[in-house]
Amino acid sequence: MALTRAEKEAVVAEVAEVASDALSAVASEYRGLTVDQMTSLRQKAREQGVYVRVVKNTLARIAVGGTEFECLQDSLKGPMLLAFSKESPGSAARLVRDFAKENENLKPVMAAIGGKSVDASQLDTIANLPTRDEALSILMATMKAPIGKLASTLNEVPGKLVRTVEAVRLQKDAA
Repeated sequence: MALTRAEKEAVVAEVAEVASDALSAVASEYRGLTVDQMTSLRQKAREQGVYVRVVKNTLARIAVGGTEFECLQDSLKGPMLLAFSKESPGSAARLVRDFAKENENLKPVMAAIGGKSVDASQLDTIANLPTRDEALSILMATMKAPIGKLASTLNEVPGKLVRTVEAVRLQKDAA
């Protein structure tokens, strides 16, 4: 069923709004996926905070135009599924990578992050990016390490003095 002009404008506006706020995007070919597989993919996407949409390529080109995902326009050929990460930069890439392992009919074509396109062979690089919570914990551990080492170093001075006095006491008791 063909979309009316108003429906097409609504789809373009919706995708453009999501693309303007998204952190990364992945374009994948979904030819051969069953309805149950697509439903499962959409359910996993909702759980992970990923916006997934099947959009006609011409409408997708218009929607991503003027956003940092404009670099995806040349790769939009054939039946394409767009996945946008809304919460963490690697969530869309993780979703597509993990789902493609289970379903060989989903083939990642291109990804984009920070205005740069990334080939599908490097999808693991984006998928392995830490989530916000993981990044914060790494940052806090990095900031805490020097303070902990300083505290243990400062604590070592009186500790060494106590051990030395104890050794002298034991030596005098033995004599």
